Amino acid sequence: MNVLTMEGLTKTLGEKTLFQDISFSITEGDKIGVLGINGTGKSTLLNVIAGIDDYDSGVKDHPNGYSISYLSQNPDFNEAQTIIDFLYSSQSTVFTAIKSYENVLLQLQNNPDNEEIQNQLMHFQQQMDELGAWDTNAEAKTILTKLGLHDHTKKIGELSGGQKKRAALAKTLIETPDLLILDEPTNHLDYESIKWLQDYLKKYKKAVLFVTHDRYFLDEVTDKIWELERGKLYEYKGNYADFLESKAIREENESLEQSKKESLFKKELAWMRKGAKARTTKQKARIQRFETLDEEVKNKSAKESLEIELGGARLGKKVLELKNISKSFSGQPIVADFSFLLKRGDRIGIVGQNGSGKSTLLNIVAGREPVDSGELDKGQTVKIGYYTQENDDMDENLRMIEYIRETAESIQLKDGSFISAAQMLERFLFPMHTHGTLIRKLSGGEKRRLYLLNILMSAPNVLLLDEPTNDLDTQTLTILEDYLETFPGVVMTVSHDRYFLDKTCRQLFVFKGNGQIEFYYGSYSEFLEEKPEPPVSEAKPKIAVPVPPRPEKKKKMSYSETREWETIEDDMEAAEQRLSEIAVEMAGAGSDFEKLNRLMEEETKVKEKLDYMLERWEYLAEKAES
Repeated sequence: MNVLTMEGLTKTLGEKTLFQDISFSITEGDKIGVLGINGTGKSTLLNVIAGIDDYDSGVKDHPNGYSISYLSQNPDFNEAQTIIDFLYSSQSTVFTAIKSYENVLLQLQNNPDNEEIQNQLMHFQQQMDELGAWDTNAEAKTILTKLGLHDHTKKIGELSGGQKKRAALAKTLIETPDLLILDEPTNHLDYESIKWLQDYLKKYKKAVLFVTHDRYFLDEVTDKIWELERGKLYEYKGNYADFLESKAIREENESLEQSKKESLFKKELAWMRKGAKARTTKQKARIQRFETLDEEVKNKSAKESLEIELGGARLGKKVLELKNISKSFSGQPIVADFSFLLKRGDRIGIVGQNGSGKSTLLNIVAGREPVDSGELDKGQTVKIGYYTQENDDMDENLRMIEYIRETAESIQLKDGSFISAAQMLERFLFPMHTHGTLIRKLSGGEKRRLYLLNILMSAPNVLLLDEPTNDLDTQTLTILEDYLETFPGVVMTVSHDRYFLDKTCRQLFVFKGNGQIEFYYGSYSEFLEEKPEPPVSEAKPKIAVPVPPRPEKKKKMSYSETREWETIEDDMEAAEQRLSEIAVEMAGAGSDFEKLNRLMEEETKVKEKLDYMLERWEYLAEKAES
């Protein structure tokens, strides 16, 4: 069933046309990820679909009574509300009953012998029974806990910025709308919360539309990718890996993109193929499809490679040594007696819970934060470039080209030649005709991309990156990853983004809390696989609240389900085998575009069939165990 359809949608912002005559439909169960360079209008598209922004022309159609919940990048809050009141602030009957029940329960905890409050509690318990609100309330509290919000009576004004965003995400999820729209839902989430959200959305029965720069998240959740590019909307079936493959084919076939950009996606696809082998959740068929194209990627012309071959300042043998450094705030240790010798070529990821002190360590290395004790021994040739979470010292009244030229008119490449500030802007996806734009007119993501370029133009040899994936689009991140691949200096990165860390870091500083930092050699994914599961804490409520028992219902397999269970694994294996055969046929099709299209259509159908069988296998496996 279609949840929403739009035909001929056009939207302009000032003199800029964000999208021109685009059409799309969203159906029940869709999991759609939206990609595009920052400034192309991803958030505006979400606003239009949610009914927040108007549009210049187009036809919008949806069923009567359909509902949307929207997590924006900057949610509105009433600072005086508690988390639980904020969660149930919409006026639905169920939410009103839950909120009343929770408030009376809190009063009773403070006055357990008050007979009037006891009577009120019984009244609202009965109302919860009648409305079937117990499951909703339990689900809401589970969501809050999974997102790291344990004290539900805390006021919104007492939360950090990241906690507020998580509270807004929880509120959006519990409304269970026909269409769930999420703008950067993984920002401010740690790995455990991201993993939980990923699993939650995969099981969500209705439609989900979201923007994220977390490519593992995209790969796991989506069954469609929308890409906004130069005012057009391209739709790709499948997840992020499928998108990379399809986009590379589209660009090659249509010959519309620059050869450097084509190579960038092929290089990204090659990395995904390599990485797929290490991820046990990947289907064997997908790994095989990736491997069939390996030779094609290996044999690409050197001229196709998009590399930012900046010549960075020379780095001597001595880089930086941290000797027994310690740092505390208000008596709370952030770094305790930590020592490490940074060497040329080091790639270090810094991971840990929010608030554990990761950014503080970068500030110490950058010389912005003094240590309480210990010593920093820095080499004389060290030149630090620091990408912070804020656009430090960016004069928004300057034009883009002026801002970059303040740092350098041109910069030397590794081969000794020079590239101008304007050429570097183009490499960072700012077309020549935009170079005179005032910085204040740029989107938030465009400002971050410009800020990153400015840092690289200073030719650092030690690069500090604080949460670069929060604000940079996937294409800019791919360019940055390409640059870091050949960067001769040291890179230290604070991030929760597993994809980015896996691709750019070979060592980890793991913040354990109370100032303790452990060293791990390997990728972030390897670290997470070895990490033991955290113990489950069983918090006991102050007052036992009677909740009607819900006995589990165990259903036995029907005769037809038993027959299906006996053959389903063979059927899945046959589908995987056919996908492998299709991949080989596609690799040998050359420029026979008609055959390629036919094979791609068959591939889509077989994948859909395999996905359905996987769902059936899980369902039947549960019944077989009962």
